[in-house]
Amino acid sequence: MSGLVSAKTTPNATPQHISFPQNDSRIHKNGYETPSPLLRRTPSPSFAKPKIKPSKKTLQEQRTHESSIDNLDLGPFLLKLAIDTVASGDNQNKALDYATRASIWFEESSGPGLDLAMSLQVEAAIHCSLGRLEDAIPVLERSIEVLDHEKGQDHAVAKFSGFMQLGDTYSMMGRVDRSISSYESGLKIQIETLGDFDLRVTETCRYLAEAYVQAMQFDDAEKLCQRSLEIHREYDSPTSLEEAGDRRLMALIYEAKGDYESALEHLVLASMVMIAAGQENEVAAIDVSIGNVYAALCRFDEAIFSYQKALTVFKSIRGDGHSTIASVYIRLADVYCKTGKLRESKSYCENALRILSKQVPGIATEEIASGLTEISSIYQALNENEEALKLLHMAMKLLKDTPGQRSMVAGIEAHMGVMFYKVGRYGEARSSFKDAVAKLRASGETRSVFFGIVLNQMGLASAQLYRIDEAVELFQEAREILEQECGPCHLDTIGVYSNLAATYDAMGRVEDATVILEYILKLREEKLGTANPEVADEKKRLAMLLKEAGRARIRKGNSLVNLLDSSS
Repeated sequence: MSGLVSAKTTPNATPQHISFPQNDSRIHKNGYETPSPLLRRTPSPSFAKPKIKPSKKTLQEQRTHESSIDNLDLGPFLLKLAIDTVASGDNQNKALDYATRASIWFEESSGPGLDLAMSLQVEAAIHCSLGRLEDAIPVLERSIEVLDHEKGQDHAVAKFSGFMQLGDTYSMMGRVDRSISSYESGLKIQIETLGDFDLRVTETCRYLAEAYVQAMQFDDAEKLCQRSLEIHREYDSPTSLEEAGDRRLMALIYEAKGDYESALEHLVLASMVMIAAGQENEVAAIDVSIGNVYAALCRFDEAIFSYQKALTVFKSIRGDGHSTIASVYIRLADVYCKTGKLRESKSYCENALRILSKQVPGIATEEIASGLTEISSIYQALNENEEALKLLHMAMKLLKDTPGQRSMVAGIEAHMGVMFYKVGRYGEARSSFKDAVAKLRASGETRSVFFGIVLNQMGLASAQLYRIDEAVELFQEAREILEQECGPCHLDTIGVYSNLAATYDAMGRVEDATVILEYILKLREEKLGTANPEVADEKKRLAMLLKEAGRARIRKGNSLVNLLDSSS
């Protein structure tokens, strides 16, 4: 039985993304590093499709009869011609013309069904290879509509492929929400066809989990990754390379959630499997991830040891000028900065910059921009703000304003906004935050924690510029998002409550501000105790507002809904 998997479609698609291989057993080899919305994705899985029966007629013979629907060889011939044209590297527009004519022929001749769906998916793949992502979407949606996965495995395979290809296309457009929705639909069909515990389900679970990590939906990612590990335990040996790949992803998820001990446990198990398999490069990549966890736990000596181990292996395999070496240098610079060894930190930053500035062929611009952004953060910690801003501007210039890179550009713009705010350049800070918010909205990332934090930061900049009404709207939207994503007791959510209360006070809405501050004080007393300095500060702040309002503190407890809905 063929596995339900699909072909990755990228703007620079290679011929194999349009051909239909019989077998594709992939081992995931990504080096998962620090938590990032820009997690490197594994290629979308491929699968076996029913073969198109090639026509033996020449193109001239086919053209003679093209207008006739009774010519049963025309559709398959045009589709094969499209695939062969792509494979040969010839004119892609010509390949698109062949595929479009094939789709029209199948639509008019046989109507909805497997042949039409396959032709439409080839047509969409060529659209993507030409960078016409918007044009590919309706074609893929039509390929899904014409199939009924209950008619048999071939229909299920093709429909699954359509959903995965649609998800890939949305991902390249920066529409993370729609991308995930498409992947979820594909996984549902795969499970219905193969069952819950088929090994082929694990690859799709991992792929969707990576998409959740990109969207920073870590709880959903953890559930899927755990499901994949359970399936591996049912079938595989403990030394399975595929299971090791899932453990690395699970470690990344736990690291992002702050559960560093669990992350370390999964990384150690994955490392043992890779050592046994003789995968030196993968062991080094895991050592970097272990170093990240040790650094997060403030076990800096162990972090440095792990990074140095990885550095030695990477240099022996890839040479001194590879971007992976620069990545390890940046991590070492960060650790030395945190331990107060500023000279060593700056030296490693300079070493990394020398590698990244060469722009060696084969290194993605996104990877260079990400490295520059990380170095910028270190320079910021070293109080070299101008140099940090210069690096962020360099990173921005490397990235094109394309849908697939909007999230990364938004992250850099938000970083710049924070830096402008810290040095008192509030107008530039607000402008940077505004641009970041617009890009995140366009990417469909309006329910993420990151989006809520950016809204809060923009609200602070607006308040500093006396745009009070705008600040209130931003704080209210940030509050709604963080309440849903983090909960009312999370520090980020409490911070937004505090900012909203201060803004209400500035507007003269003293009663509304007082209600929020009383709730904040209640939370802090419960979590920190009444003697904590933060609690004392909140009490002073509340006492001043109560004095202005002419009443005493309300001692009875109120629900968050009652306290905050009235002040929205």
